[in-house]
Amino acid sequence: MKIFKNWEYWPAYMYYLPNIPYAIYLALKSKSLVFFSITNPAIKHSGNGYESKFETLKLIPPKQKPISIFIQKNECLNTVLNKIKEKNLHYPLIIKPDIGFRGLLVKQLKTEKDLTQYLSKNNCIDLILQEFISYKNECGIFYYRLPNSEKGYITSITLKKFLTVIGDGKSSLLNLIKNDERAFHYLELLTELHNNKLYSIPLKNEEVVLNVIGNHSKGTQFINGNHLISRDLEKSIDSFMKEIPDFYYGRLDIKYNSIDNVIKKQEFKVLEINGIIAEPTHIYDASKGTYFKALKAIREHWKIISEITKQNKKNGFNYETISCFIKSLIHLKKYTSFIKSIV
Repeated sequence: MKIFKNWEYWPAYMYYLPNIPYAIYLALKSKSLVFFSITNPAIKHSGNGYESKFETLKLIPPKQKPISIFIQKNECLNTVLNKIKEKNLHYPLIIKPDIGFRGLLVKQLKTEKDLTQYLSKNNCIDLILQEFISYKNECGIFYYRLPNSEKGYITSITLKKFLTVIGDGKSSLLNLIKNDERAFHYLELLTELHNNKLYSIPLKNEEVVLNVIGNHSKGTQFINGNHLISRDLEKSIDSFMKEIPDFYYGRLDIKYNSIDNVIKKQEFKVLEINGIIAEPTHIYDASKGTYFKALKAIREHWKIISEITKQNKKNGFNYETISCFIKSLIHLKKYTSFIKSIV
């Protein structure tokens, strides 16, 4: 019964099907079925999921950009190792598809052996290899700015709590995972990640971090952090985002040590920027709202997209053709199905 009360685990269509009438209304109002295609002219298709993450990373100001390497499809291991050496990268590293979302094929690599094994299975697609950022916190900050406005706003902050269990000095890691209210949902993933120490016994009160990838599909809990929105934080993020021309709407996934450091633009890195496909993920915290408030939040963000595109249209940007945008979505669906088939 608990899953019916906690929409965190509900399928995506439960959030979007009820809002389709509103989407149709916005399309009619703008006289285009793909009005959202000019939300972020800086990114291909405004960030509908089929854009290159590596190309988007190039937009991030250098100080806040993780060291990243592009691995071309079928690139040989020696070439990759040479790139790692040139960039002076050290393990652990994070690897992920250049095009992808919801944590598909995102993995932490602790050794060169891990890299070799990963590439042997997944070098059939373009990949990104990225330094592991050791800052202790991760969050998603949703930002927008109307093109003709000087001031941008934060509409959502989602704190990310990595999946952990606490040892009791008697139970094996496997039993701790099985008996944890949250961890057992990800049993298959966690047994694969920790297969070499499943029967070890953590010390009493020892905190064991089970995954360091900040995706819900990897067990990370999304917590409503909107209480952290402040004028100072908005000013800092706004100043940062204005360094990216023609980007007006999306979510920054960042790692940081403290919010004060983010305000001061110190000790934080932007792992990636997501465009129109991004969600205000604080809505998945069932303890701080209702399902109907979550639906309302999605509509409010779609309305923001409508306002941005109306101004961008007046500023000379043209909507993509319907056929072009649909073609990109068809390619994305085929690509996503392929990735799921090799997981």
